[in-house]
Amino acid sequence: MSFAFPKLLKSQIAFDIARTILDGFDKHYRLFRQSSQDAKRYFEQRDWKTAQQKARERIAFYDKRVQENIALLEDEYDPTELSDDVWREVKLHYIGLLINHKQPELAETFFNSVCCNILNRTYFHNDFIFVRPAVSTEYIEPAEGLPTYRVYYPAKDGLRFTLKRIVTNFQLQAEFADLDRDIGFVESRMRAMFGSELLEPNHQIQVLSSLFYRNKGAYIVGKGINGNRIYPFVVPILYNRKGELILDTVLFDPTLITVLFSFTRAYFMVDMEVPSAYVQFLRSLMPYKPRSELYTILGLQKLGKAAFYRDYLHHLNHSSDCFEIAPGIKGLVMVVFALPSFPYVFKVIKDHFPPPKDTTRQQVKDKYLLVKYHDRVGRMADTLEYSNVAFPRSRFADELLAELKELAPSITSEEGNEVIIRHVYIERRMTPLNIWLAEAEKRGDHAAMEHAIVEYGNAIKDMVGVNIFPGDMLYKNFGVTKHGRVVFYDYDEIEYITDCNFRAIPEPRNEEDEMSSEPWYPIGKHDVFPEQFGTFLLGNPEVRRHFMKHHADLLTPEWWQRAKQRILDGHVEDVFPYPQELRFSYKPLATVPSHLAA
Repeated sequence: MSFAFPKLLKSQIAFDIARTILDGFDKHYRLFRQSSQDAKRYFEQRDWKTAQQKARERIAFYDKRVQENIALLEDEYDPTELSDDVWREVKLHYIGLLINHKQPELAETFFNSVCCNILNRTYFHNDFIFVRPAVSTEYIEPAEGLPTYRVYYPAKDGLRFTLKRIVTNFQLQAEFADLDRDIGFVESRMRAMFGSELLEPNHQIQVLSSLFYRNKGAYIVGKGINGNRIYPFVVPILYNRKGELILDTVLFDPTLITVLFSFTRAYFMVDMEVPSAYVQFLRSLMPYKPRSELYTILGLQKLGKAAFYRDYLHHLNHSSDCFEIAPGIKGLVMVVFALPSFPYVFKVIKDHFPPPKDTTRQQVKDKYLLVKYHDRVGRMADTLEYSNVAFPRSRFADELLAELKELAPSITSEEGNEVIIRHVYIERRMTPLNIWLAEAEKRGDHAAMEHAIVEYGNAIKDMVGVNIFPGDMLYKNFGVTKHGRVVFYDYDEIEYITDCNFRAIPEPRNEEDEMSSEPWYPIGKHDVFPEQFGTFLLGNPEVRRHFMKHHADLLTPEWWQRAKQRILDGHVEDVFPYPQELRFSYKPLATVPSHLAA
């Protein structure tokens, strides 16, 4: 790419720094794309372990490239060479280099990450970084010949032929069990959903050119268009028990598609030359989902984080309510606060933890990082982690500020008209499960209570399937989303299932043992006694009735021991991010484990 050196920009150092930073980003995105392209091969080979490992490794790519870039710049340039004027020119040169770039919004975020790591927080300002995007992402066309999406015309070629072309165009190197049969299933449901509109002359089907890979599935993402009407659809491709490919179902419901792209799930592996075009396409299917979440679920979590923060600042500027302590039972590890008009909560680690908590700030951070890198299986909320966040003091309730200064004084300070918090997690706000259950009981809504308990047990079983033991299983640590799903969000006590020792409570040796208020048997650090769960969870008779109906197995050590052994044996569980009854091969629960239902 050539760049005309403007007369007003005279610093060769500034241009060289800009070029170095962009080279660092280009290296990052080249490796990111290669990792995403490799996901196709892992899927074709059914190499689930490698696929999971590579998905985790990809999360760390960004920070590694940023640190490489910082080290390169710090070795090359003396701080005395980098005046304010030089830094301003660096940004202007960088903007020039982004003309015709295919990922300008990602490159701007990379630039900010490098600059903010080199410059002190009190030193850098808006002239040096991209507070708002400087380069438009509209109408960026791929350069490699493969369009962002393919267009098909069912009225011309026939729906069945069109659907088969859509599937075969992905050129998966694996055999389908019976593609014609599965195409027939998809065609039947599409005709039932769209009727005769599918064959109208102006009807077209648009399908993103890359498959979306996650866990043991690949997903075709597309939409039907007829005039100003848009019909989203997703077709999951899985393997059957014989190792043959099948089309598992077709999703039309925007809510189910939104759940598929949920913030509680692992990031997709998708090969995208122009990620902004993929986000724009996905927003046409899910118009209420923020761009920040779409970038994040595509594995571009750093841009998602930056876009979220811009949305937050915009909301802050157009609202007037105050931050306040979040409702619910206060935890022992975090101070949690919220802005009532904003659908997220802010979580700050306390300086000290009262008994019985036995942990440290670093250990808590490590647990949250574990979840970031792990398959969240639709049951663990993703978190956004920020450093040195400035809040307007005028928007802080006095009670909240007093609590932060008392419980987290090492990371809370006031500077002028701002409250500075040096480390904070931001998480989607949900209704705590204990509050949900209490409100449902107050209304006499037993169906809602049963639904929540079924979801609670399913959430635990889904997490167990990916080797996660939640530790503290109290209802206050789980939330209910707007779609009625139960999600875990308190991570300071999580452990790997394989690190736990699930035991039965020994029989008392004598009457003295039986009457003792303390255990008469030795307890190891990693020992877990499932029989005791009911003491803390089932005090409410109505809750107990629903729990014992659907999830009594969770109170037995044998269930946990079997689940642990399956993981040790290398088994990777199937997880379906949609209801079981939508599957073409759906059979009653006698053959489909309940905990695999979406």
